[in-house]
Amino acid sequence: MSAEYDVIVIGAGPVGENVADRAVQGGLSVALVESELVGGECSYWACMPSKALLRSGEAVRAAQRLDGAKQAVGGSVDVAAVLRRRDSFTSRWDDSGQVEWVAGAGIELVRGHGAITGEREVTVRAAESGAAADAPAAGTVLRARHAVVVATGSAALLPDIDGLAAASPWTNREATSTEVIPPRLAIVGGGVIAAELATAFASLGSQVTVLARSGLLSGQEPFAGELVGDALRELGVDLRLGTSPASVERSADGVVRITTDGGDAVEADEILVATGRVPRTSDLGLDSVGLEPGAWLDTDDTLLVLGADGAPLPGEWLYAVGDVNHRALLTHQGKYQARAAGDAIAARANGTALRDEPWGRHAATADHAAVPQVTFTDPPIASVGLTAAAAEKQGLNTRVVDYELGDVAGASLHADGYRGTARMVVDEDRGVLVGATFAGPDVHELVHAATIAIVAEVPLERLWHAVPSYPTISEIWLRLLETYGRSNDRLA
Repeated sequence: MSAEYDVIVIGAGPVGENVADRAVQGGLSVALVESELVGGECSYWACMPSKALLRSGEAVRAAQRLDGAKQAVGGSVDVAAVLRRRDSFTSRWDDSGQVEWVAGAGIELVRGHGAITGEREVTVRAAESGAAADAPAAGTVLRARHAVVVATGSAALLPDIDGLAAASPWTNREATSTEVIPPRLAIVGGGVIAAELATAFASLGSQVTVLARSGLLSGQEPFAGELVGDALRELGVDLRLGTSPASVERSADGVVRITTDGGDAVEADEILVATGRVPRTSDLGLDSVGLEPGAWLDTDDTLLVLGADGAPLPGEWLYAVGDVNHRALLTHQGKYQARAAGDAIAARANGTALRDEPWGRHAATADHAAVPQVTFTDPPIASVGLTAAAAEKQGLNTRVVDYELGDVAGASLHADGYRGTARMVVDEDRGVLVGATFAGPDVHELVHAATIAIVAEVPLERLWHAVPSYPTISEIWLRLLETYGRSNDRLA
């Protein structure tokens, strides 16, 4: 059996869905191939369920920080209710709603595992977990007139630790879909996933131990990890920074016993590994087109896959979007890439102008300079662009400005004893913002203003005219500018 489409997208997560949708809107026919649930990692095992697990505890603690509200709040979160709410956001791992959206968007869904078997060719077989009712016949060949898009995402990295694999460790998938909260949970890693899930499970009643060899949130500004570390300790989390497991063993009674590289012993009921991600490319048939199986896929800014010579594959037909290209492992950034790639594919297919210059419609320029991220710990960390260290590494002439968020009137009204820090990183040669980080309660919504300032390269002297409403936490912008000083403005 074979079929032909203008575009074939492998992977029906939010990134693949967006590529397919943009291509269809460009007048092209699209087949979307998926071996698991339509909606992907974010919908069922990452973004949505993890934030649902976090939100209830955060809301309780927010009330407890405010005099007049804390008197009305007693006890802890209702775990069963939190899990029910989590299940509502995953549609109880039923993708029928997503499937309905795909059909309504004019996209052809093909169930099964897709692999590249030649130029512009994808062969689909039944997924290993068993064929769905609407799965294709074994060996169905799909051919693309214009493009094949890899949107298969990433999976949890399992480090080479003695006994770890045999101990049946959790990854983000098991943690976000669990029906039972373990009394004791050991988490290996100190990045975003580790910090968020440590917060969530401590809120839900687990005794959490974190083993973080490189510290907490080491890729962010130092004060972010320090603030989150203090908050986790207040939740009762045992932080073992600069420590990693040397060996792991699960006994016959189910207890996980971890021996650290320092010789200490940690016991837990479950062990969660959050030490990084690997691309889902090992079984995609990349070798059939001269690429390395299991590797990240390098791309240009229109998301065309590059070969070993740094040029797009002959015929410019293979694209990679989302985690799999390792540009920015974030759902929103992958969807941004997907919009650029889908529109670029349509432009090339239709013979219309391709705007692939920096910040053009068909270029994912923001991946290099303006990637926003929120770490949903309590307090959260919101950042965009470069950290001070990253800017220095790039050789930029910068000035770093910090301000305590708790000194802003809106923050002091928002929560009693508000504690947090804001930082902006300024490129002194151009007089523009290149990075910003906010750490503190409810700073999530501050980051988009910083994103706009960086993307638009708004001069600092113009930002003085963006007047923040009083009394809101957004007044931090005025305080940062005042600390920077108008005497430094180019037009002063």
